[in-house]
Amino acid sequence: MIKAKKQFGQNFLIDKSVLSKIIQAIPKGVYNIVEIGPGLGDLTAELLKISEVESYEIDVDLYKILLDKFSQDIQKNRLKLHLGDVVDTWQKSGLSKKRYFLVANLPYYVATRIILDAIDDELCEGFVIMIQKEVADKFCALGGEREFSALSVLGNLQGECKSLFDVLPQAFNPPPKVVSSVIKLEKKDSLFCENSPFADKKEYVEFKDFLKICFVSPRKTLTKNLSSKFDKSLVNEAFDKLNLDKNLRAHQLNNALFIKIFNFLKAGNGKQRE
Repeated sequence: MIKAKKQFGQNFLIDKSVLSKIIQAIPKGVYNIVEIGPGLGDLTAELLKISEVESYEIDVDLYKILLDKFSQDIQKNRLKLHLGDVVDTWQKSGLSKKRYFLVANLPYYVATRIILDAIDDELCEGFVIMIQKEVADKFCALGGEREFSALSVLGNLQGECKSLFDVLPQAFNPPPKVVSSVIKLEKKDSLFCENSPFADKKEYVEFKDFLKICFVSPRKTLTKNLSSKFDKSLVNEAFDKLNLDKNLRAHQLNNALFIKIFNFLKAGNGKQRE
């Protein structure tokens, strides 16, 4: 009997109804799925019914079990099973050589990093991912909601990142101490398509840095946060031109307004202060 290992944040999903909901949430016509953290392979087995799968497992003991359990699928090249840290693999070579849809039950300690990598990966067409509810709320929040953050902006640049359903602790073995949520993103546009607000990757990186400044102190007004790094008169001019209240906080805006403010500051040579 395999026991969950705390160092890998393992909680094995045992509720079959949740597995079914995850499969139903995957868009029709997906032909290449990347799975992170297959665990005991219950979700993997269901994914193989609808698509070829590339699966990444960090635990060598689980990897050996999966090799045996899916030996026929591996021989038929239906399943490619990888052993190692998916974050390192992503940085070095990417998760797949072709376009893919990501499905994962992510350990909480690495969830945010992996979702951001998936958002930025141009080969990733979207994802269905289970994460801690608190993190899910941040990625799926809309402008005006308290949970709205830089993660919300990035999660909705290429499509609508939405929360599908919550998963209670008893659906896992061992049960985690928090409620989980399954979120979904189907990318509608490339980050650098013809209608993209960003000319290239450099400008997109600049926008992400801009968002960090916007949300650095959520309780402060957005003008105060921006004025800590940009010329105050230019920030005020941007708000006047866009007819925005200078007492607004970052969570009260939406994606379109953040992009407009970013473009205004950039066009006005709004260089950050050292």
